Amino acid sequence: MTTPSKVDTLAGPSTRREERKVLAGTLVGTTIEWYDFFIFAQLTATLLSPLFLAPLNESNPGLAQILSFALIGISFLFRPLGAVIAGHLGDRLGRKAMLVFTLVMMGAATALIGMLPTYAQIGAWAPILLILLRIVQGFSAGGEWGGAALMAVEHAPLNKRGLFGAYPQIGVPVGMILATGLLFFLNSSMPREEFAAWGWRVPFLLSIVLIVVGYLIRRAVAESPVFQEMAARKAESKAPLGELVRSHKKPVLYSTMIFIANNAAGYLLIAFFIAYATRTLQMPAPPVLLATTLASFGWLIFTLLGGWLSDHIGRVKTFLAGYAIVFAWMIPMFALIDTKDIRLYGVALFVLTVGLGLSYGPMSAMYAEMFPANVRYSGISIGYAFGAILGGAFAATIAESLLQTTKWAGSIGIYIMVLCVISVIGVLLAKETKGRPLGVSHH
Repeated sequence: MTTPSKVDTLAGPSTRREERKVLAGTLVGTTIEWYDFFIFAQLTATLLSPLFLAPLNESNPGLAQILSFALIGISFLFRPLGAVIAGHLGDRLGRKAMLVFTLVMMGAATALIGMLPTYAQIGAWAPILLILLRIVQGFSAGGEWGGAALMAVEHAPLNKRGLFGAYPQIGVPVGMILATGLLFFLNSSMPREEFAAWGWRVPFLLSIVLIVVGYLIRRAVAESPVFQEMAARKAESKAPLGELVRSHKKPVLYSTMIFIANNAAGYLLIAFFIAYATRTLQMPAPPVLLATTLASFGWLIFTLLGGWLSDHIGRVKTFLAGYAIVFAWMIPMFALIDTKDIRLYGVALFVLTVGLGLSYGPMSAMYAEMFPANVRYSGISIGYAFGAILGGAFAATIAESLLQTTKWAGSIGIYIMVLCVISVIGVLLAKETKGRPLGVSHH
């Protein structure tokens, strides 16, 4: 006879205080991780190529911009390694330990970027050291998301998994709001020369304060109840990575496909649009950064809505609605951006966040429900990491290359539309997961 796991009931955390601690721990840590990541991505769009690729930036600015976007992509290549190691240890040692470890690692790498000498000071060592720190960031990001998603979903009551799982997801737009908002403030409050000389270091160094806050909050969160059940039955957690490779290849493939389009479109919002508006369209940076910040609030709202909606109509229908909006909006969006009107630029980005949110909010819950407990951290982390490589890793690089080759921004929209088709196929192959048991069955 099988006894249902206590995590597969309508009961969630025993008190509202515990519920708030779980949601705060997953949201705050993920916010800090992605603030760190986005600070780099957005400064890459506006400033880092002349600082770290100075000779190339002088001789060939277009190629320097493509290579600086590639610096974003390099870190993604190391996400699978972080996902494999953190996922394996998270399935063996616990979700909580990996959350704290990845948070501290990301924060340390970000702070060190803020201390790096530029090309003018140490020559070629500047981009080399920058690449090494980006690798550390990528490794950390690869292990971060899976742990945060599982802490939220595995603590959630059965009928609120989508909503709870949306909290680590909204760490992405909240991190972007912090990053873009701070850059807007610095760009508006100091001369361009001062910002280029030392002001750009401030957002990286502030990461030290955020990491201390995130560390204290995450340490206070209880370990996932699913992992506690696995710890009580040690046989369940032996060699999780080996079992994942042997028996769960399809869910890894489907989760990879599901994320590709969302991540690619998201990185256009995070990095490419800012560079396109300020460098190609010659729009002033402060209003572009402000419009991006405001659009990020839409991403936050519709990500929460996507998680909540998936608890009511299902994960698949919510994903399909989100990807339909992203697909349909691509060509009109670039037409609005190309008007160079900052109000239409803001509208273009905001409507995109509707589709982004609906195709991102349900992800934590759906991914968790696709894998059994003993390989869940490894499975969702690896699927997410490979989806990020094929989606967002070089999305800005590909977009810039398409723009320079075709001279038509709509070609970038077609590229994202193709990725939407791939992600929709992944969603349909995965099928509906809502309500699947998450716990360790007791016989």
